[in-house]
Amino acid sequence: MTHPASAFSAPPSATAPANDPARARLLVPGEPPPFEVLNPESTRPVLLICDHAGRRIPESLGTLGLDNADLHRHIAWDIGAGAVTRRVAEHLGACAVLGTYSRLVIDLNRSPGAPDSIPPVSDETPVPGNQDLDEVDEAARIDALFTPYHAEVTHRLHHLWRTAGRPPVLFSVHSFTPTMREGSQPRPWHIGVLWDSDGRVAVPLMRGLAGDPDLCVGDNEPYSGWVVGYSVAAHAGSAGLARAAVEIRQDLIATEAGAAEWADRLAEILDGLLSDPALYVVQPNGPTDGQE
Repeated sequence: MTHPASAFSAPPSATAPANDPARARLLVPGEPPPFEVLNPESTRPVLLICDHAGRRIPESLGTLGLDNADLHRHIAWDIGAGAVTRRVAEHLGACAVLGTYSRLVIDLNRSPGAPDSIPPVSDETPVPGNQDLDEVDEAARIDALFTPYHAEVTHRLHHLWRTAGRPPVLFSVHSFTPTMREGSQPRPWHIGVLWDSDGRVAVPLMRGLAGDPDLCVGDNEPYSGWVVGYSVAAHAGSAGLARAAVEIRQDLIATEAGAAEWADRLAEILDGLLSDPALYVVQPNGPTDGQE
């Protein structure tokens, strides 16, 4: 069943109310919600998400026992990813959902209960505030941050599907550190495209990026879309939506100018490939036409 866009306005936020008991255990009154929504009234059938856009720590948790330098490192957030997402959303006129709290509090791109969901150690750095947590403490973080964020992503996909009358595309933006762990090998890729069985977005995106001979483009590098991550699989893979994620090297987008350059590059390619009607069809899991 299709729904004309004129019949629906942008829905209200799905954020839990400020007096919700789950949030009250972790977030104090006046603290920001666990997500930010850009272009909420957009009806273009593509949703951008940025799980690790923010590095805020709830006031009730102090600094998790870390110093200010650690809270600005890659262990706390995806440096530059939020800035790229904002500019791409602006160029495409697309809705975007950005996580506002640090991945150290709870990683929105990991399944709750996984060892790296609330990491006691991140890239060899101990996180004192994450050690020896009991189940109640973990549940408070899930209820206050993880669940509302993913409810909002679901909410926005549902809204776009209804207003456009066709399945939307999900595109996730991340960034990666040039090196992991002291003494490890430098990562040569400028950008990696992460994907699984559905190459409808990833394959043409990689082709577009390959048009610049100076770029080193990773195909499921430095991480694999088959293995790492929760959000894309949970929201798009399970529903058969066209999907992909990118990882951009952080030294390339750590400045405003660098983030703008990469956002413009991505937006130009995405704007073209999003005209393909084959993207807006539910695709059962399995290899897709044109996949390499």
